[in-house]
Amino acid sequence: MFQSLLNLFFPKSCAGCNSFLLKNEYVICTECRHEIPLTNHYKIKNNEAYSKFYGRIPIEFASAFFYFHKKGIVQEMIHKLKYKGHQEIGSAIGYWYAEELKKCIEISNVDFIIPVPLHEKRLKERGYNQVTTFGESLSQTLNVKYNDSILIRNVYSKTQTTKSILGRSTVIESVFGVKFDENHHNKNFLLIDDVITTGSTLEACSRELLKIPGAKISIVCMAMTQ
Repeated sequence: MFQSLLNLFFPKSCAGCNSFLLKNEYVICTECRHEIPLTNHYKIKNNEAYSKFYGRIPIEFASAFFYFHKKGIVQEMIHKLKYKGHQEIGSAIGYWYAEELKKCIEISNVDFIIPVPLHEKRLKERGYNQVTTFGESLSQTLNVKYNDSILIRNVYSKTQTTKSILGRSTVIESVFGVKFDENHHNKNFLLIDDVITTGSTLEACSRELLKIPGAKISIVCMAMTQ
């Protein structure tokens, strides 16, 4: 009763188009769900996300759920998630994508879900890591442990969006570190992030994880620029 009154006076809106959500809708309205451009990467091992890293780092699999277009629905959702505190968007995308990833044999033996980390200073500024709820939703649905302490960010750096591909890679190489013990040897790690652009951040994180003896890496992100 109380929740119904709250929804009456403070109706929830869609993360994509800002229209009011219907009773049976969660975070993203039905129309936006149909309009969001899906990549279907999880159906194809050698997809375009995997090709992004081919020859750069040895990974088992890579996949993004959505295509990211400027001024599109996906950009709107990720902007709200990353900068406006709408962490429920990460949860919604995670639960949605996890149902599809259940069909993906390439990640059926993953041992840990690892988020791309924020520096402590950035974490304090923002108050949260934008991929945490995404990762936790994947963890719950896929029944895989979520671990945000293995991979660390050593350097507080400004946004990479204005740098060239070469500039990003040379700066980012020394940004990350890894903390592990024998319990992490010979494990399969699923590295997650919000958007794949050049792939430099994910490449640098993967190189750190590959310092763990016997480590195997797969990558799953919410979106990929097209």
